[in-house]
Amino acid sequence: MTELRTVADVIAIVFLLLGSFLCLTAGLGLLRFPDVLTRMHAGTKPQVLGVLLIMVGAAIRLQGWSATWMLLLVAAFQMLTAPVSAHMISRVAYRRRHVRRDRLLVDELRSERRPDRVYRGDEPADAPPENSGQALAESRREERREDGAR
Repeated sequence: MTELRTVADVIAIVFLLLGSFLCLTAGLGLLRFPDVLTRMHAGTKPQVLGVLLIMVGAAIRLQGWSATWMLLLVAAFQMLTAPVSAHMISRVAYRRRHVRRDRLLVDELRSERRPDRVYRGDEPADAPPENSGQALAESRREERREDGAR
């Protein structure tokens, strides 16, 4: 019986260490990645898997039904809330123009096919564009051309 307990402890330690390592890499990704979307990815994907591994390791180590059910609830809430919060953060960042749209491979949220002449990159929506007068004049000229072509 003690050999089985020792094997279970070793497996639990492996799960706990792997989960801790994934949570650490998620934290480092939040600090090191350059923009909102990559930070969001680093903050959700390895972090959720890390928490799940920690929960499995704790359930193996604790070996009680009450603790296991509590850990299952924590894991379920983590799996439900992390993707939703990441989706909401990415939508807000896109709408506030904190996303470098030139680095996106597919931009399904963009309503028109033409490039944005006023805002070009990672600036917030309320920041004035560089050469604002010239950019505004160009966008108005384009709108007149499109209205005339219709």
